Amino acid sequence: MAERANIGILGASGYTGSELLRLLLRHPRIDIALLTADRRAGQTMRDVFPQFSPYALPRLVAIDDLDWPSTGVDLVFCALPHGTTQTVIDALLTAAPHVKVVDLSADFRLFDADAYARWYGHAHRAEALQREAVYGLVEVYREKIKGARLVANPGCYTTCAQLPLLPLIRAGAIAVDEIVIDAKSGVTGAGRAAKEANLFTEVSEGFHAYGVGHHRHMAELDQEFSKAAGRPVVPTFTPHLVPMNRGILSTIYVRGSAGQGAEELHAILVDAYADEPFVHVLPFGEMPQTRHVRGSNMTFIGVAKDRVAGRAIIGSALDNLAKGASGQAVQNMNLMLGYPETLGLEQVALFP
Repeated sequence: MAERANIGILGASGYTGSELLRLLLRHPRIDIALLTADRRAGQTMRDVFPQFSPYALPRLVAIDDLDWPSTGVDLVFCALPHGTTQTVIDALLTAAPHVKVVDLSADFRLFDADAYARWYGHAHRAEALQREAVYGLVEVYREKIKGARLVANPGCYTTCAQLPLLPLIRAGAIAVDEIVIDAKSGVTGAGRAAKEANLFTEVSEGFHAYGVGHHRHMAELDQEFSKAAGRPVVPTFTPHLVPMNRGILSTIYVRGSAGQGAEELHAILVDAYADEPFVHVLPFGEMPQTRHVRGSNMTFIGVAKDRVAGRAIIGSALDNLAKGASGQAVQNMNLMLGYPETLGLEQVALFP
């Protein structure tokens, strides 16, 4: 374990890149050595995000101008769009195989090459690295992450759904063929690139579903739920866009198995997360709110009875830019570098 580490952020001009920088600036054992943003190359971070004006930071550079061995980085966060990320990381690790990588895109989350091609429309361009990558859901894969060179940070929707459901699936406590996930996300989940559908007048004063029946996060849910169950699991999942900046709220409907009621499901989750620093199970009957996790690395989970006997309603809330992306990525970084897992992530949610 190094006393300090030099860190790079690829794609620092996006929302997840800026969130990474916000968190890392307060990390006591990190030095920011490299920031990239191809369209903003030559500019400073204060030109892109004025909140960083007080801090001395490297100037933004283009990825193609980098000589990886001379950068001196120990770990790189990759906050680039899926598809292009796999070729960038392949080139990086070929030139500098000692560097560790936390990838925030979807490029290395699926371990099956055929599944990747089916969901993303092309063959994976770095299959050897796809096989090497470790899925970065810390509460499940903590020990594997500690020894990994390449970690695939989970998606925001999938993190919000997996944390409450995986312990129940592993315990055989719910009917896995009846899982319904109704999820809502803030607009930052769509990224910072200009898109007509994300204009204020297009998004405000409205609420709509999208990716209905074929959202790419379904592949991630299928993979992890099936692995936990030991057989194929295909949940119903529908995402919605809500006119707020940050946050994800998932309302999940399940049926208990073998006589398991809502109280028993709640007890399983309380036990599963009793020692986890970033997952909090609320008292039985209480539901989480996105405002209570905003800006933090926390996930709040609640369980309540349904009026239908044998069914339960589970609520899960997290900040899509923090525990759903950059906060979880820093959590992964801490494990990969041998630092305390909570280092730099202790901030309490910002409310109101």
